Order: sequence, then C-alpha cells, then structure tokens
Amino acid sequence: MMADLIAWVMVLAVAAYACGGGTDYGAGFWDLTAGGAERGARPRWLIDHAMAPVWEVNNVWLIFVFVVMWTGFPTFFQAVFAALWLPLALAAVGQVLRGAGFALRKPTRRLARRRVYGAVFAVASLLTPFFLGAVLGGIASGRVAVGTPASADAWANPTSILVGLLAIAATAFLGAVFLCSDARRFDAADLVDYFRLRAVLAFAAVVLLALIALPVTHDDATYVWEGLTGGLGLLVVILAAVCGLATVLLLVRRSYRWTRHTSVATVALTVCGWGFAQRPYLLPTSLKVAEAAGAPHTLRWLVFVTVIAVVLVGPALVLLYRLDTMGELEPLTDADTQAARAPGDTT
Repeated sequence: MMADLIAWVMVLAVAAYACGGGTDYGAGFWDLTAGGAERGARPRWLIDHAMAPVWEVNNVWLIFVFVVMWTGFPTFFQAVFAALWLPLALAAVGQVLRGAGFALRKPTRRLARRRVYGAVFAVASLLTPFFLGAVLGGIASGRVAVGTPASADAWANPTSILVGLLAIAATAFLGAVFLCSDARRFDAADLVDYFRLRAVLAFAAVVLLALIALPVTHDDATYVWEGLTGGLGLLVVILAAVCGLATVLLLVRRSYRWTRHTSVATVALTVCGWGFAQRPYLLPTSLKVAEAAGAPHTLRWLVFVTVIAVVLVGPALVLLYRLDTMGELEPLTDADTQAARAPGDTT
C-alpha cells in the first residue's frame, strides 16, 4: 500500500514536470522554428519574456522525480540508469545547454553571439524532451529489466522513437497554447494568431503520432498497449483526448480563458493514463512496484517528506505560477510596449 502511494507520487511528479518543463521545451521548439533574426525577432521577444520568471523553477519537478525514484525504488533506479544511461546523460547535457543558452542570450549585445546562444537553447529544447521520451518508451516496451545492460535497442526502438516524437509534439502544443495567452497579456495581437495556429498544428501532430503509435505499440509494447486500450487507462486517455479537443475548439473560437487549463489537463491525464496502463509494474513485465520498493521505514519517511514539501513548497509554487500567468512577475517597460506592437502599427 505504501509502495503504491509513493509510485503514484512519482507519476504525479512526472506529470507536473511534463506540464511545467514541457511548456518551456515547447517555447524552445517555437524559438527554433521562428526563422531568421529579423523574421523571428518578435516571437523570440515574447518567448524570452514569457519564460523568464519560471524556467528555472520547473526543473524542481524533475529533481523530485529522481529523488523519489532513488529513495523509494532503488532497484528500479539502478535498472533504468544502468540500461538507459546514454539517453539520460544526453538529456542532462541538453538541460544544462538549454539553460545556459537561454540565460546568456538575452544580455548578449553582439548578434553573432545571440544567434549561437539562441541556437543552443532551441536545439537543446528539442533534443531533451526527445531523449526523456525515449527513456519512457524503452521502459514501456519492456526492454528494461533488472540486470539489462546498456544498449541502443533499449532506447532506439520503435516505441521509444515514437514516444520521443510525441514528447516533442506535446511540448510544442503546450508551449504554443501558453505563448498564445502570453501574447494577449502583452497586447501583441499578431502573435496571438501566430501561436494560435501553431497550437492547432501541434495538436494535429500529436493526434497523427498517436494514431501511428497504436499499431506499433500493439506489437512492441503489448502490456502497456492493453492497459491503454481498456479499464482505467482507456478512461483517462479518453478524458485527455476530450481536454485536447476542447483546447482546440476554444482556440478556434478565440476563447482563451481556459485554454491553459485544458492543455495542461491533456498532458497530465496522458501521463496518468500511462501510469494506470503500466500498473502494477514499474518495469513491464519484470519488476512490480512492491518488488522494487525500498525498506518500509524509508517509504514512511519519504511520505513524511512529501507531505512537508506539499505543505511548505506547494503553496509557493502555486502562487508563483499564478502571479506569472497574471503578468505580475514580468512587468512591461516602455520598450516592451513598443516591441509588442506589430510592425507598421503606430497607434
């Protein structure tokens, strides 16, 4: 019972990171595809301002996932990091590079250096979610077990590649939805339509990749496929699809008030659906939650620490995200107000 509770804490932390960190990765994706220095200046201006207050905070969720994994399920932690150390290492390098690129781009005066730092940030924002998705795909496909040696097959397989691509598409969807709302906050009307279109296209990519994944995972990740197509897993996936369609409908109708909530629900419910599909295994079909759990007193302390974190850190994070979405953390200067106007708009 205690082990199951900790396992769901880990799944919820993964969902939180997929939504918080995923929004930042999505912003990086649109930074990469914005075009040259002149054409992409305005989208990149918005991305810089939208990400600045929270991009460092979102990594807290990933750290929490690894702490719970290592402390609560050491056998699981060892198996995953032994078999999948290469994509995890590449994701970690991507995390460092994207943070450095984002932090150094804004204060840099020289255009050439800004381009280099911007390219590092954007490319790393594409590769990091892919490798993290590939890790999840390797686990879901059953290629990782206790004692499995590191190999390319553990993460460069059909399921891993599809999950990696789905991770990129989902983060692009989240990023575009949030940037659409941020454009409204900064009174940049042309950027609202710019990111509204990209949010719809990203969701279409998610749907297309999900349809491609159905026959692939049927043969390559049978246990998880059966969990996602029946029982609670199927119910949660249906709810995720409804939230995604609701987001697109709201965007098409230009009703933006709830788009952030529905897009976050889409991604969070998808992660939870994966959790339901994989239970009672951490490593299908070789390692169950109860078998991987640490000592009972360790799990009790982990529950206690989690409660303390929720009580002390949770309200601060909620307040931070709330203030950010309300625009209280990144006030507009006169220069920003000018930058928010579309070219040729002198009003």
